[in-house]
Amino acid sequence: MNMKYTMDMKYTIDKQNTLNTGIRRKIAILGSTGSIGTQTLEIVRDNEDLQVMALAAGGNVELMEEQIREFKPKLAVMWSEKAAADLKQRVADLPVRIAHGMEGLLELAVLPEAEVLVTAIVGMIGIKPTIAAIEAGKTIALANKETLVCAGHLIMSLAKERGVSILPVDSEHSAIFQSINGEPKNRISKILLTASGGPFRGRTLEQLRQIRPEDALKHPNWAMGRKVTIDSSTMVNKGLEVMEAGWLFDVKLSDIQVVVHPQSVIHSMVEYVDGAVMAQLGTPDMKLPIQYALFYPDRRPMAGRRLDFYELGQLTFEKPDLETFRGLKLAYRTGEIGGSMPTVFNAANEKAVSLFLENQIAYLQIPEIIEACMQQHKVMENPSVEQILQAEEETYRFIMEQFQKKA
Repeated sequence: MNMKYTMDMKYTIDKQNTLNTGIRRKIAILGSTGSIGTQTLEIVRDNEDLQVMALAAGGNVELMEEQIREFKPKLAVMWSEKAAADLKQRVADLPVRIAHGMEGLLELAVLPEAEVLVTAIVGMIGIKPTIAAIEAGKTIALANKETLVCAGHLIMSLAKERGVSILPVDSEHSAIFQSINGEPKNRISKILLTASGGPFRGRTLEQLRQIRPEDALKHPNWAMGRKVTIDSSTMVNKGLEVMEAGWLFDVKLSDIQVVVHPQSVIHSMVEYVDGAVMAQLGTPDMKLPIQYALFYPDRRPMAGRRLDFYELGQLTFEKPDLETFRGLKLAYRTGEIGGSMPTVFNAANEKAVSLFLENQIAYLQIPEIIEACMQQHKVMENPSVEQILQAEEETYRFIMEQFQKKA
């Protein structure tokens, strides 16, 4: 009997043992047609005690219809009214309620039948539904960086007040969470946040001048959405993760060190006051952190490739190049300033990436636009949700006036 067959048998037996409780964990997913959302649904397929109660997406009506027919949620939400109307016609034969817009997202966030909200939606659109879900006592499986980057001061205090768990889904933050599990928080010396370095690791500024969107969308290790893939190439994504980690684990940004690790095997590490370093390792696959968040504190059997250290051979580490990849340097500065500045950083990057993907700006203009927006912004301390959205809108307007090509 070969080893693969033995492991497959063990997975089948272990998995069956976890399904004998008869209890189903009910979830709702914000962003079900995106990368994290579709992988979450793959986990649902593999675990019969997970039940999907609600789904929300942007504009992919065809995929949403497929998801509704397979997972049979009670509620489905599309962002636009037109997409919702199209979806309603397509699934008229099914007992599912169709809603749209922010009103629909807020309805999904507080749906009484759902216990866990998976926030896999991209952008600041996730802030209001996340706040609503926390107020309703839902467990949050967080994959929406912008929620904590822009509104961490609101989210974390509210979660503490309501006794709500926020479980990280990003691979790096899940790794940190797993590495500190059971350890006193006041014994953490620093967080070591790993980064692949993206497709342009080792390149000079001169070499980046002619980068096109199709070049930046080729990530060496991870399969992600277009916006996040561009963010990874500029290392802005790592900057957002630094700010998110500060809020999630209540540490100073000066105690978060980014380490470039091209193999993406160590997902992040924690150094303790005695010098011990705890790390979480695994293949570059988002399904593991998603499943860990959905079943925490349990660990479930999961099929798939395992690390082969003989095949791997070596792990390497480098310092990040903060001069070539200035987005990461700007992120540290942003996080130290705080207040409404992280919203400006995030909104500026979001709009700049959109313009780059539309071939309206050059690749190296992305950090230039972020810095220009930061320089013109007057910081608001402890901004409300309304002030956060106001700062976002003002940043978009500034970019459109200063950088967007006129038709």
